[in-house]
Amino acid sequence: MSCTVAIIDYQMGNLRSVQKAIESVGGTAIVTDQPTSIKSADKVILPGVGSFGDAMNELKRRDLVSVIQDVASSDKPFLGICLGLQLLFESGEENGLQPGLGILAGSVRRFNIAPELKVPHMGWNSVTSRQSNDPLMQGIAEQPFFYFVHSYFCQPKDQADLWLTSDYGGEFCAAIRRSNLFATQFHPEKSQTNGLKLLKNFLLL
Repeated sequence: MSCTVAIIDYQMGNLRSVQKAIESVGGTAIVTDQPTSIKSADKVILPGVGSFGDAMNELKRRDLVSVIQDVASSDKPFLGICLGLQLLFESGEENGLQPGLGILAGSVRRFNIAPELKVPHMGWNSVTSRQSNDPLMQGIAEQPFFYFVHSYFCQPKDQADLWLTSDYGGEFCAAIRRSNLFATQFHPEKSQTNGLKLLKNFLLL
């Protein structure tokens, strides 16, 4: 199962936590912003915590936009995490409408829910799979719990991209999948046994 995973470094993610999680399930993880290292890795992870617009500006500054677009559109296994999911879409509405990577059709919107529900949505929540062939959920019980921290959620235009859903004042997209492109709103690296199993399944692709 030995493989190299490039974790894209643009200073807006829990880079070390993701790296340690990958290493704990048998992978070799490198944190890098070098296009050649990203493209030569066996698998790629785009993490992310923070503002949509700031993240896009940092990716542009490091000349990583086209690199991510190319890798995410290839057959190479790719995993986005939290903001790394949201950036894949055409736009986000944080601090005004901001353009995203445009790899997936759709937008990222702020929760507009009952006032008794706090935003950000923070903590453990269960997810439900919308896809029958689900390689990253192998060996994980149905409707497992994962750890979320987010104020915005994705609205994919193509329902075929919807992989996992969860509920917080209504159903929302918890993860998307298109071929070997996967991305989760939750943090696998913070989700204990279920998260580590998901990451190990990612290494096995």
